[in-house]
Amino acid sequence: MDRRLLVVTALLLAGLHLSSAPRADASRLDAALRARARAPRGSSPVIIRSATNLPIDDVVRRAGGVTIRTLGAGSVLASIPDGALARLAADRRVASVSADRLVISTAAAGGALARIARVPAGLGLDGSGVGVATIDSGISAAHEVIAAGRLVHWMDFVSHLDVPYDDYGHGTHVAGIIAASDGGERRGVAPGADLIVLKALDGTGSGRVSDVIAAVDYAIANRDRFNIRVINLSVAAGVYESYRTDPLAQAALRAVRAGIVVVAAAGNFGRTPEGEVQAGSIAAPGNAPWVLTVGASDDRGTADPADDVVASFSSRGPTAIDGMSKPDLIAPGVGVEAAADPASALFALQPLGRVWSDARSGGLPSLRLSGTSMAAPIVAGTVALIAQAAPGLTPNAIKAILEFTAEPRAGEDDAAQGTGLLNIRGAIALARQLSTHAGERTVRDPPAGGTGTWSHRIIWGTQRVTGDLVAPAMRAWDLDVPWGADGSATGETVTWGALCAPERSGCGASR
Repeated sequence: MDRRLLVVTALLLAGLHLSSAPRADASRLDAALRARARAPRGSSPVIIRSATNLPIDDVVRRAGGVTIRTLGAGSVLASIPDGALARLAADRRVASVSADRLVISTAAAGGALARIARVPAGLGLDGSGVGVATIDSGISAAHEVIAAGRLVHWMDFVSHLDVPYDDYGHGTHVAGIIAASDGGERRGVAPGADLIVLKALDGTGSGRVSDVIAAVDYAIANRDRFNIRVINLSVAAGVYESYRTDPLAQAALRAVRAGIVVVAAAGNFGRTPEGEVQAGSIAAPGNAPWVLTVGASDDRGTADPADDVVASFSSRGPTAIDGMSKPDLIAPGVGVEAAADPASALFALQPLGRVWSDARSGGLPSLRLSGTSMAAPIVAGTVALIAQAAPGLTPNAIKAILEFTAEPRAGEDDAAQGTGLLNIRGAIALARQLSTHAGERTVRDPPAGGTGTWSHRIIWGTQRVTGDLVAPAMRAWDLDVPWGADGSATGETVTWGALCAPERSGCGASR
């Protein structure tokens, strides 16, 4: 697609103790809303985050607004008069207020057929029993995963239809990368995984952040019902506030704390329209440290991963506003072939990417597309394989495994590649070893696996943690420890049995 960087900010309001002479806290309004508060033009759709996690419908009413939808953790989507925004932000029950901005898919026209990250032979894994939630534009009713029984649940947050469909086509492509059962080139990374398809993007490939948040919260609520272990977000929104207040980032944190790995596309904004490298271009929600943020690699049309490089369009870190080190790793994202819906808008927009299928696939055509939208589901499918191989691992542990086993690309900046190229065999080997040694403080001599040298490091917020050990029983893997934090919610310190080198500052020599 084009290089529009569309915004994802959700007006997080969390309560409202209106006094007779309220004093507005401007820091609780994002920049767009502060401008609207100064020059009211009508009413604005906003996401209000509760400071107490309690319902705040009365706060909305007292501001003269209307609640549109209840979101997780006491947050709401509401329509608020612009003239009342400052008073709303002054209420002590309000944590933050963000505009209900647009999100878009992160796919573009494809080139040559890519070497998709196939599951190495002999691993005996296909993702069976693991639920993967895709929050996207839906899925074609003719998709092979439906015929194969891989689609186990459908929910439409756009038009609220009961029957699966994909008027844009992006979600169909993503679903195929994850779980297509075709035995040929279109076989997904985890063809045995269960798909929970949550439609949040419309027929133009765009949507509202509130719909994405509602889908994330829906996945959390149904986590046990469908054994949802991973959410794929091949969407991008602009970064206009810190991840600490961004409502979509906070929704992702709720999912991680519920035991779900949140995989997000880094974005396709790595270069300006003039072709210059563009730092600080990671899209939301990939700017949040607890999200597994995936950039795209380019295989240069060869089967040998040794010459893979970062795709020119892949977004670069550090993140805007917070300066977090991103992406976490890269995966194939150029010319990825997967299923398409010939009646979809995306199929019409990409005539050069069309691949007409043979009878084996029931006549459903494919599209070759490029983008971090394609790289993210390859990693999401890998997470499903890891969850099948080692079901007891937490989201933080899985993220650490993927970073630790990634294969660095020589000559590539960390701000472009993270810890390196996805290494499926290595990640599964290490996951199995950590699972076997669960409860131990150290695991020496990690198993061999993959086609190159492991990174032997993780990116913990703004710190690089390096060494030869990734221990099974580390405090950092617990559900109550947000990625990058110094300690748990109960005050227990995160201790590293490895070297800790600062990305920026504030990191001791050894912790």
